[in-house]
Amino acid sequence: MTDNREDVVHRDDTQNTENENTHTNPWKTLSTQPVYNNAWIKVEEHQVINPGGSNGIYGKVCFKNQAVGIIPIDEDGNTWIVGQHRYTLNEWSWEIPMGGSPKKEDKIKTAKRELEEETGLVSEAIVELLHIHPSNSITDEQGYVYLATQLSEGVQALEDTEKDIQVKKLPFTEVVEMAKNAEITDAISMAGIFYLALNWKQYFK
Repeated sequence: MTDNREDVVHRDDTQNTENENTHTNPWKTLSTQPVYNNAWIKVEEHQVINPGGSNGIYGKVCFKNQAVGIIPIDEDGNTWIVGQHRYTLNEWSWEIPMGGSPKKEDKIKTAKRELEEETGLVSEAIVELLHIHPSNSITDEQGYVYLATQLSEGVQALEDTEKDIQVKKLPFTEVVEMAKNAEITDAISMAGIFYLALNWKQYFK
């Protein structure tokens, strides 16, 4: 990656940050109509005035849980990924272990639970890597990725929707290559994998 710091040495970063934080919302919401609701999501239709001043509609998918992904790393630099058939895509998908965290639940508690349920691993040390919005044009979903270390054997406990899950242990470097080669396409998984790859020395001396 090219280092462009010399090209921007005179940029006023403080001013840019202030401008970013003071943007006004150009959208105006006229009304909100619930369209669909279940235990995991709510779909709304909003009557709006868009930034160009025209009337329009906006469909919004509201998530009731936060997405929590976990990258487990052992002392040899290995990790575990899980594969399952994703109903919405009708495709097989390799991903980092992941699950939904109720908004009132501590996300680290969720991360530990989901890691053990899907892989049978228990972690004694979990730290947050990043926070992302996986699809912010249509949903309000929040995604979080955690690094899990100090691993030991636990008990796998798959839910009915996860009975086809396959677990694969492999070097983290190979997982990075899978993401590069589009063998992993899940957005939260890719964000976490590439983030950790770029910041490896920050977490492993």
